Amino acid sequence: MAESRVMSDARETVLITWPEWIPETVEFGTRYETDDDRMRLAIELSRQNVVRGTGGPFGAAIFEHSTGALISVGVNSVVRLNNSALHAEMLAIMMAQHRLGSYTLAASSSASYDLVSSCDPCAMCLGAVLWSGVHRLVTGADRDDATALSFEEGPVFPQSYTYLQERGVAITRGVLRQEAAAVLELYRRQGGQIYNA
Repeated sequence: MAESRVMSDARETVLITWPEWIPETVEFGTRYETDDDRMRLAIELSRQNVVRGTGGPFGAAIFEHSTGALISVGVNSVVRLNNSALHAEMLAIMMAQHRLGSYTLAASSSASYDLVSSCDPCAMCLGAVLWSGVHRLVTGADRDDATALSFEEGPVFPQSYTYLQERGVAITRGVLRQEAAAVLELYRRQGGQIYNA
């Protein structure tokens, strides 16, 4: 009885949105020249998500590789939108593909894209890196920083990164790690929800 009621109430549309503060905080098309500049944006997105109470302590952004133009951003929206797939990296990828009108970020012969994440991706997001078509992954805080808060990152191994590199994804880790990890600590101090523990 309960199951049939849920099915009859089910909606046929899943609506994925940025928090309301994103448009006032981010200017798409702005050029970020260095990895540090790009990571500072991802960290600021994660910090704003915590401070504004709109989600977990993770931020990500997609940039056009050669120009540094900002294409898309993502913040952890799992709790806000009741969707376990909406990690920052996933949202950034989805929104970039939507904005570019392509299911892959590898469709253009003249442009390639970097995913910059405030933390090493979990197993789901690391898998999405392969399928998304991004050319490069740049991360800040590492897996140990996230698991210290009891976030479950899933089966990610050194071989996981090797697998991506062998398939053409360049990887740079530990960019501004301390600054990125400080947002995780802020979330812990504020008693943020660990939704997958």
